[in-house]
Amino acid sequence: MDSSETRRSIRERFLAVEAATVADVLDELGVPDQGVSSDIQAATGVKVAGWAYTIAGQMAPYGGSGDPLKMEACTGIGADEVSVWAGHGVGVCYFGELIAIGMMERGSAGAVLDGGLRDVRALRQHGFSAFARYRTAVQSIGRWRVTGYQEPVHLPGATSRWVVVRPGDFVLGDEDGVVVVPQERVEDVLGSAERMTRTETDVRAALRSGTSLAEALERFGHV
Repeated sequence: MDSSETRRSIRERFLAVEAATVADVLDELGVPDQGVSSDIQAATGVKVAGWAYTIAGQMAPYGGSGDPLKMEACTGIGADEVSVWAGHGVGVCYFGELIAIGMMERGSAGAVLDGGLRDVRALRQHGFSAFARYRTAVQSIGRWRVTGYQEPVHLPGATSRWVVVRPGDFVLGDEDGVVVVPQERVEDVLGSAERMTRTETDVRAALRSGTSLAEALERFGHV
């Protein structure tokens, strides 16, 4: 299996587990504070999973009719990657339908934004999953610009001020929120999350058969 097939297989396996399960596993493995702030929630779609492709920016007035570095950054994304946008945006969108279409053509698996997006209806029609801090009709041109990409970025954290996201980390988000798995821990976190998911399935089955919660936890352990 080549590297692209391996990455896709890992992504598909992550899609079968929950962000909450992965967050629990990270705690158990001594990798805490990997949850992203609850301010960043699903705007389109219900789940996002993929390898982080990072884009950084900042609020800054500028002239001209576009942001060349933003266009350069957007064309670099690859298959099974999630674009992760950081830049403390206020009131403007980083991301909309046309960028999503371009990224989807390159195999992108979604987007996570510490900032805004627009074209929500169109993104839903395209089946594109995007998590964002807010929605807005206001464009970024002249107001917010990209300053770099494929470099470590910082997203606001759930239990810490920041979560560092590096290119190649794994990002998983669902209805409960977004977690970031450091790239060097991806395989052991995934394996543990799959085992925990199977245990949770066994606990549910036991409860349905009449086993009390206390008895189920004694039998299967904490989940």
